[in-house]
Amino acid sequence: MTEWKSIVLGPVDSIREAMRVIDRGALRIALVCDDEGHLLGTVTDGDIRRGLLIDCNMNDPVARVMNTQPKTTKVTDSREQCLKILEEYDLLSLPVVDKSGYLIGLKTLQQALQPMKRDNPVFIMAGGFGTRLRPLTDHCPKPMLRIGEKPMLAHLIERFSGQGFYQFYISTHYIPEQIHDYFGDGSQFGVSITYVHEEIPLGTGGALGSLPKKLPKLPLIMMNGDVLTKVDFIRLLAHHELNEFDATLCVRELEHQVPFGVIESENGLITNMVEKPTFRHRINTGIYVLSPECVSSVRKNTEIDMPTLLEQRIDQLKKVGIYTSHDYWLDIGRIDDYQKAQRDFEVIFR
Repeated sequence: MTEWKSIVLGPVDSIREAMRVIDRGALRIALVCDDEGHLLGTVTDGDIRRGLLIDCNMNDPVARVMNTQPKTTKVTDSREQCLKILEEYDLLSLPVVDKSGYLIGLKTLQQALQPMKRDNPVFIMAGGFGTRLRPLTDHCPKPMLRIGEKPMLAHLIERFSGQGFYQFYISTHYIPEQIHDYFGDGSQFGVSITYVHEEIPLGTGGALGSLPKKLPKLPLIMMNGDVLTKVDFIRLLAHHELNEFDATLCVRELEHQVPFGVIESENGLITNMVEKPTFRHRINTGIYVLSPECVSSVRKNTEIDMPTLLEQRIDQLKKVGIYTSHDYWLDIGRIDDYQKAQRDFEVIFR
C-alpha cells in the first residue's frame, strides 16, 4: 500500500511515460487518476501492447489504452474478498478506492496472501466463573473448555493472529493458572500475551483501567473469551476508523417470529391485525472497538460494565456506533451452547 503514489498518472500523460512508470514501479501496473484523485483506469504492459497493435503511438495520451473498468477493492473488504477477486481474474494487484471512487491505495497479491501485521492491541476477557456451564467449569475456566482439540480461547487467538494481530492482553480471575500454563507469554503461538489479573471482578469494562498506560495510540479490540466466531476483525476495525467512532459495538441481527396472530387495539377497538409477525433486533456480541481516549477514561479499580461505559461516552457527545456482522458467532454460555459449538466446529471450522 505504500508504493502506489509513485505509479499514478494523469489521463493526458503519454503512453511512453506509462511504460516508464510501470518499469520503474516494479508493480507491473500504472494507475490513472484525474486531478482530484478519482481513479479513472489502470494500465498494464498488455494494455499498451494492444494499443500499439491498433495504431496508437508512444506519444498518445495514456487514456487511449487504459482499462476504464478496472477491478477494485475497498479498504473495508476482507483479505479473503481481495484474494477471491485476484484469483478469479488472474490479477497481481487491486486498486483500493473509497466509497466516492478516490484512489487510496493498491493491494497486491503478495499482501493479500500474507496478513499485514497490526499493532492494535487485543483485550480478551477470560475471568468469568462460567456458572451456567457447571459442572464443566468446576475446575476449568470457561475460555479453556475445549472445542475440538483446543480451548476456545486458543481458537480465538488463532483467529486474530491469522488476521495480523499479535499484541494480546488477557483479563483473568477464575483459575488463572490454567490460562497462564497453556499460553505462557504467547511466543509459542507467535504472539505476545500480557495478563491483567482481577482480584475482585470489576464488571465487563472495569478491567480496562488495569491495562498498561503505554498502549499503542491505536483503537483497541475488546471481546469476551467465551465466543466461537468467524468475525472479520479487519473489516470491523476499518469500519470503526472510517467512521471515526469513539467506540464501536459489533452487533448481530436476531429474528423472532411470533407463532400467533398479533392484535393491535385502542380503546377496545381493533386497529390492526398481523399474522405471525417477525420482529428483528440487534443483539450485543460482546465485541467492541474502543479509541485510546475511551480506554483511558476508565480509571483503575473502577467497577463498570460496558453498556454503562458506552452510555457515558454518548452523554459526553462521543460518536458511539455499531458494526453489523453476518459472520458466524456463538456465545457459549450454557451446556446446549457448548454442545452446539462442538457440532458447528466440525462443519464450519474444519
